[in-house]
Amino acid sequence: MFVKGCVRVDTIAAIATAMGEGGIGIVKVSGPRAFEAVNKIFRAKNKKQINQLPSHHLCYGKIVDAQDDIVDEVLIGVMKAPNTYTREDIVEINCHGGNQPLRRILELVIAHDGVRLADPGEFTQRAFLNGRIDLVQAESVIDIIKSQTNNALRVSMSQLQGRLSAKINHIIDQIIHIQAGIAVNVDYPEYEDEAQSQILLNQALQHVSESIADLLASSKTGRIMREGLNTVIIGRPNVGKSSLMNYLLGEERAIVTAIPGTTRDTVEEMLNLDGIPLRIIDTAGIRESDDPVERIGVERSRQAFSNADLVLLVLDSAEALSPEDRELIRLLPVERAIIIVNKIDLPARVTENELRDYGFPICHLSATEALGKSELAEIVKDLFLGGQLDSSNHVLVSNVRHIDLLQQAQDHLENAIQALIAGIPIDLVNIAVENTTICLGNIVGRAVEEDLLTHVFSQFCVGK
Repeated sequence: MFVKGCVRVDTIAAIATAMGEGGIGIVKVSGPRAFEAVNKIFRAKNKKQINQLPSHHLCYGKIVDAQDDIVDEVLIGVMKAPNTYTREDIVEINCHGGNQPLRRILELVIAHDGVRLADPGEFTQRAFLNGRIDLVQAESVIDIIKSQTNNALRVSMSQLQGRLSAKINHIIDQIIHIQAGIAVNVDYPEYEDEAQSQILLNQALQHVSESIADLLASSKTGRIMREGLNTVIIGRPNVGKSSLMNYLLGEERAIVTAIPGTTRDTVEEMLNLDGIPLRIIDTAGIRESDDPVERIGVERSRQAFSNADLVLLVLDSAEALSPEDRELIRLLPVERAIIIVNKIDLPARVTENELRDYGFPICHLSATEALGKSELAEIVKDLFLGGQLDSSNHVLVSNVRHIDLLQQAQDHLENAIQALIAGIPIDLVNIAVENTTICLGNIVGRAVEEDLLTHVFSQFCVGK
């Protein structure tokens, strides 16, 4: 089991910027030999050694190889422990962005004895193990990197700043206080009024349960902000599905023609719909076909349809409802589908009343004339977020691991409450209370298994 405060004795290095051509690339080195390793290949303009440079300042110089040939002109950022990301000595080598200078500098650094290539996420893992951040904050780093919208970024930044951790730790402290009272009751029963103690304990456990329930209630919004809604566009051929996707994306991503059956496979993209991330899939038109390729596309459309969080059924406003349209409406999943009436710029043949009888939200738009996007956004908010999209004023739980552990904690707490009501001895009730504490502690990483850390940090890129 790993706990905070573990000390690493080796030094790690990695390229911290994306590979490819760019203005600047960074090689990051962290550990007890960081200064020594970089000093061997760095020639400062001011002639100073690495350890003589002031912390958190940049120094201009050159990186050289074993033959003293210049590899690149660089700016060195020196950061002295413990006031660094990992709480270790760190050097960041800012060189020209490009594969060759980055790779060559990294090779020279790890050629030094005691320096190795970093594992994925190892810089952030060291920040956790050395006590600078907790596990929630560590996981928020990868969420910041993967954020698709400003709202998702705000949720992740809130977690990095410790707002969710503070809530969890406050609940843990409350439970520890409850357990202290239980211990007194068990050890000194002669000084306690048993009936009154059980009433107070029940009230305290109910209060904690409400706090956990509040966090779980935020998880729906949090997960949408973090992961987006898996959204599938379905409909008959040529009703405007690909045009709708292009309109929502703001670019010509899907091929649009007047020929039915043009889209033969699913096309997937990520888009931002007024702050709501949608992982949207344009599917092949669902119809009977003798074309074997089109039939495969139709089958994939049906699979995407059944697995989606949100289904957008596109109808052609200029055509009367067909039997295929009515069959698709009949198959729509309750509470996660919207009917899109497209081509409203043309004379309408679909009546409002016949659609409203089906009971699904209806959005009127024209993909070709760029009309109706804001109306669709409002309907999605009403359907999934109760009409609200506020990621700034509340602590939102967005990570699946956190949600699962909160649910487990809530279940253990409910078991404790029911056991107390049933008259089970209080020391046995405390077992369920302790399990609650363990689940919450695993969220922030008060004590975690090595396998969990491996899983969490394996999702990071090398260099972060």
